Amino acid sequence: MTAVATPVEAQTPGSGSGSGAAGSRRQKKPVQRFSVGRTLRYAILILFVLIVLVPVYVLFVTSFKGAGDAAPSRAWNLPQVWTTENWQAAWTALSPAILRTLQMVIPSAIIAAFLGSLNGFVLSRWTFRGANLVFTLILFGMFIPYQAVIIPLNQLVQDLNLPSGIPTLILLHVIYGLPITTLIFRNYYQTVPNELIEAARVDGAGMLRTYWSIVLPISIPSFVVVLIWQFTSAWNDFLFAVFFSSSQNGPVTLALNNLANGALLQNYGVSMAGALFASLPTLIVYILLGKYFMGGLMSGSVKG
Repeated sequence: MTAVATPVEAQTPGSGSGSGAAGSRRQKKPVQRFSVGRTLRYAILILFVLIVLVPVYVLFVTSFKGAGDAAPSRAWNLPQVWTTENWQAAWTALSPAILRTLQMVIPSAIIAAFLGSLNGFVLSRWTFRGANLVFTLILFGMFIPYQAVIIPLNQLVQDLNLPSGIPTLILLHVIYGLPITTLIFRNYYQTVPNELIEAARVDGAGMLRTYWSIVLPISIPSFVVVLIWQFTSAWNDFLFAVFFSSSQNGPVTLALNNLANGALLQNYGVSMAGALFASLPTLIVYILLGKYFMGGLMSGSVKG
């Protein structure tokens, strides 16, 4: 038998790509259909944004109004004459307190973060008998409101002859920041592979050496979370400031309260400018480090 060769049609160069292109042109693009659920979600988000921004708008425009123009009946109106005198007066009144608050929140945040990191490491990776009980007792501090302990705490501070002002506030913020910092670091260190800790022990590293050389360098995400949390908590605190400091040596929250209730009570513009000044540091911290906050917070939520 003789095989008969079947002729093969030669394809014209570009014919295949042309047919593919024509086919792709014939494909219909997916049509975006109206979604009630998506529209409702966006409407709710826009509503929340407006709820947040409306008070900010009133604060901002009132801070540039003169004493006669800043009245509740004209709170929504733009200033008749834009002036920066309120900002100058607020800065003169609050600048010493802002400096004292920075001297308070920076050390308290760093010390609380470092001690919480040590606690979290010991309670998660260098455990001992009764570690879970100790951790539970530490967590009790998160659920006790400051108002419930403020009177015995005030008596304790007086009995210890601690000076009123920033040093005492630093100590208090460090102590009351330990429960949340310990919790965050303990959860984060639970995700650290056991092989790292075991390898350090095989190499002869003790607890502090393992922490300093192995664990601390990989703890940056949790440190960012804890520092932001402690900075904001200490900066916005008012209760401790009232009981353990005065207008001469207290933080900015106490100075802002005195500014609003003092001789400039009728000048709403100064109070609004002072409120914006007092909120700027925390706003700057969140703008600069906010993208690391959620990442660091979630890094210890899933073990893997």
